Amino acid sequence: SGSYRLEISSKGISITGYDEKGAFYGIQTLRRLVEEAEDMRVPCCRINDWPDSPKRGIVDSFHGGSWSQEFRLSLIDLAARLKMNEYVYAPKDDPYVCSPDWYMPYQQGRADNLKELMEACRRNSIDFIWCIRPDSAFSWSEADYGLLLGKFEMMHYLGVRSFGIFLDDVPYTENLEERKAELIERLN
Repeated sequence: SGSYRLEISSKGISITGYDEKGAFYGIQTLRRLVEEAEDMRVPCCRINDWPDSPKRGIVDSFHGGSWSQEFRLSLIDLAARLKMNEYVYAPKDDPYVCSPDWYMPYQQGRADNLKELMEACRRNSIDFIWCIRPDSAFSWSEADYGLLLGKFEMMHYLGVRSFGIFLDDVPYTENLEERKAELIERLN
């Protein structure tokens, strides 16, 4: 997936993608050639290209200052130009991703921002992956499992189709690694 052939000759320009993503990446390469060309003259060439790695992207998850919506949108545009295919949304300052309110629904303004990010990803052939990090507030109980599943359902309703769960900051308990594996298996 993502491979393409770009041919530029005196007869014209042809882009053939293995799939939709390949065609998109071919357009990104042509775009770059045009931007770098003098007097809008691109060289005659044949480019066969494909991704070396199936997953290429950005993970939005760090401590510290928050990124603005405008910055995130510009980052998604840059990721497309660089032929990245994933944007992992898991900012540690989003209260609806992290403790203590990880299970709460997004308020309208924040939900609209997420929809805008998802649309930018879709437009740029990038998979939007929404992640949750329940951290220390997750108790491994059936009630918390129900809250987690309910949150995923809320996010699916908003338009999210790819999910992740970050369990790296969950406090240690006996059999923690087995509990994590069981939770992931159950969610799947």
